[in-house]
Amino acid sequence: MLKLLFNPASIITVNTNGKNVKRGKDLAEVHPLSHHSIIIEDDKIKDIIPSPSANKSKFSEIINLEGKTVLPGLVECHTHTAFAGSRADEFRQKLSGVSYEEIANAGGGINSTVKAVRNASFEELVKLIKPRIDHFISQGITTLEIKSGYGLDFENEIKLLQVINYFNEIYEIDIIPTFLGAHTFPLEFKNDRKGYLDLILNKMLPYISEQKLAVFCDGFCEKTAFTADEIDLIFSRASESGLKLKLHTEQFNTVGGLDIALKHKAVSVDHLEVINEDDIKKFQNTETVAVLLPGVSFFLKYQYAPARKLIENNAIVGLATDFNPGSSHIASLNLIMSLAALKMKMTIEETISAVTINAAKALCREKEIGSIEIGKNADFAVFETEEYADIVYSVGRNLNCMTIKKGNVIFPESR
Repeated sequence: MLKLLFNPASIITVNTNGKNVKRGKDLAEVHPLSHHSIIIEDDKIKDIIPSPSANKSKFSEIINLEGKTVLPGLVECHTHTAFAGSRADEFRQKLSGVSYEEIANAGGGINSTVKAVRNASFEELVKLIKPRIDHFISQGITTLEIKSGYGLDFENEIKLLQVINYFNEIYEIDIIPTFLGAHTFPLEFKNDRKGYLDLILNKMLPYISEQKLAVFCDGFCEKTAFTADEIDLIFSRASESGLKLKLHTEQFNTVGGLDIALKHKAVSVDHLEVINEDDIKKFQNTETVAVLLPGVSFFLKYQYAPARKLIENNAIVGLATDFNPGSSHIASLNLIMSLAALKMKMTIEETISAVTINAAKALCREKEIGSIEIGKNADFAVFETEEYADIVYSVGRNLNCMTIKKGNVIFPESR
């Protein structure tokens, strides 16, 4: 069955010429096409042709996109969408000058969300999380990563991963589960770090691997969380268990996390707000994606990651919301793109590459999604504009009018 996406004002292909990644100066090349249409067959991109040559009688479905802009389906590669409770009171404290670390040291932060998650049933979590996923889909997001990390014991980390996997079964978009048991030390293990490490290494990871509950293992390497040596142990065991690796690192302090991540060939390192000059150079040849999270800097009134220097050093740079209840209560990928342009001096084209092909690379999906190239999945975000710069220029405004996953329109549902 052939489908035709007919004659949009522009198709922003993010063409990689088969490389399936954009690094350094290549991030600025998004290869727009005008007066072209996209042929879909069996959920894949079959061809991209000049619109005047399209024989409409050949197609079982024609979607007229005149006046609109088509991007690859957006990829959200770092979220903490699976949570319960509210931290609005902590937000009030931050506005009065209390720091993220001070709140965490006082027993708030992540551990307050942990309490809410532990008190929530599977069904209650489903009810809370579903509208958040719907909101992401409405923005043109066709692949979504969701982490655990707010259970911090065996029962509740497994519960969160089961909820995430449940959503992957019922939604058309791809939802990628990440195990983040190494988010912080739960209060009951505050004085027994070894005990919690043993729980992760010898009970959580083996069970998660056996049950295939996660694709990635993540961790938080920070003074208030896990040391580089502890992450090294977790990553060694996770790799043995068949999980791919990600790491939150260089957010507030440099404590050796980046080197551990690169040693283990982590798929991505995320945050990097305080990365030092010498470490930036380590991205020149690595396949590890530098995923930047400007929403955190905006939300915490904190410094931004050095995007320009990373790009100039040939890094593979991605962007994500880091949507979570504490440090980035932002579920708008459009806003993140605008912040990257306004605050991190990324060009509009670089932000597009960062939320498509490079975000796909950060989820090991770059061969199937992230660019509009023949043979890839027919995943698209369609925007109500003829000028793709509007997507970033319209700060905080969602211009996406249609989300297409594997050739099927999934937003708006009434279509």
